Amino acid sequence: MKIGIPAEIREGETRVALIPTNAKDLIKQGHEVLVEAGAGLRSSFDDRQYQDSGAQIIQDPLEIYAQSQVIAKVAPPAMHPALGKHEAELVRDGSIYIGFLSLFSERGFLEQFKRHNITSFAMDFIPRITRAQSMDALSSMATIAGYKAVLIAADMLPKMFPMLMTAAGTIPPATALILGAGVAGLQAIATAKRLGARVEAFDPRVAVKEQVMSLGAHFVEMEQLEDVETAGGYAKEQSEDFLRREQEAIGARLAKTDVVITTAQIFGKESPLLITDVMLRSMKPGSVVIDIAAEQGGNCEITEAGKTVEKYGVKVVGAINLPALLPVHASQLFGKNTTNLLSLLLGGESGEPDFADDIIKGACITRGGSVVNEFLKQRLGLA
Repeated sequence: MKIGIPAEIREGETRVALIPTNAKDLIKQGHEVLVEAGAGLRSSFDDRQYQDSGAQIIQDPLEIYAQSQVIAKVAPPAMHPALGKHEAELVRDGSIYIGFLSLFSERGFLEQFKRHNITSFAMDFIPRITRAQSMDALSSMATIAGYKAVLIAADMLPKMFPMLMTAAGTIPPATALILGAGVAGLQAIATAKRLGARVEAFDPRVAVKEQVMSLGAHFVEMEQLEDVETAGGYAKEQSEDFLRREQEAIGARLAKTDVVITTAQIFGKESPLLITDVMLRSMKPGSVVIDIAAEQGGNCEITEAGKTVEKYGVKVVGAINLPALLPVHASQLFGKNTTNLLSLLLGGESGEPDFADDIIKGACITRGGSVVNEFLKQRLGLA
C-alpha cells in the first residue's frame, strides 16, 4: 500500500500523522510511505529524517492525494488554502482515510467521503478496550493536555506552586483542584504534585480513588447516585440532580483553591457544567481555571474556547488543542497510535481491513458510500 502523509493545513496544528520512525516501521511491513515536503517541520522532523527512514518526499501536495491508497492526517479535512479545494475532494476515490474527524462539531466532509467511496477511520472513535490501548489516540493526547494545562496554570498564577522555607519566612504551597480523574486528570495530578502543589481531585467514580491517592492527591468524595461510565469506558451523561450534587462537592473546595484544571467530557455530548458563575465568585482573586473541555462547551460557565476570560479576578482559560503546543511528543504518540491501527487494518492475510474486528468496526465511519458507524448514526439521527 502507498501511505500518504500530507502537511497539516489548519491554523495552529503543529503535529504530523507519522514521524520518521513510524515510516520506517511501515516500510518494513512492505508499504511505501509518501510524505509532503515540510510536513514534519513544525514537529521538528525534517525531510532528510524521513528520507533516511526510507520515505519518499513529494513536493506537490496534489500528488500525495493522487498517488496514495491510504491518507493519514491528524486534524479533520478542511479547505486547502493553497489548492482552493477541500481535502475531502482531493482524496483518491476508493482509498482509506485515517485521522481525528471531530464528527460532533463538523461533518460537512462526510458527504464528500460518501460520494468518493472513501473508507474512513476516526482516531477519536477507537474503542476503549484493552486490545485497542496501543491505538487510543484520545488517551495519548489527553496525557499531553493534562501535563500542559498545569504548566500553563503555573505560568499564569501570581504565586509559586511549591512550599518554600526561607530566611524571610515560609511560603505555603499552592492548592490545585483537578476535576476529573481520567487520563488527562491523572496526568494533571502527577504534574501538579511534581511542581510542589497541594493537590485535590474530584471524580464521581469511586473506582478511581485509589489511583488519585497513589499519586499523592486528596480525593474529594461525593455520594454515589448513578452509574457514571459507559461500557465503552466513556463518561455517561448525568441527571440534573446528580450535576447539582457534583457542583456542591466542588463548590465547597473552591474558596481555598488557587488552580482548577477541568477535564470532564462526555463523548458526543456537551461537557457537563461543573463551575457556575456563582461558584466562580467564591474563588480568590488571582486564581486560575484551565478548562480542557472548552471545545465541547466547557466545564466552567464563562469558558470561551480559545480565549482567556477574567471575571471576579479569576482567569478562565478555554484551552484548545493543547497537544499541538508540544508537537514533538504529541506526534510521536499519535504516530505510534496510527501505525498500530494501520498494522491492524492492512496486516491480515488479504491485506484488507477485517470489518468483523471490534476495533476496525468501531473506528470505521464511512464505507461503500455510506455512514456505517452505528454510534454516529444514532447521534445524527441516521439510524
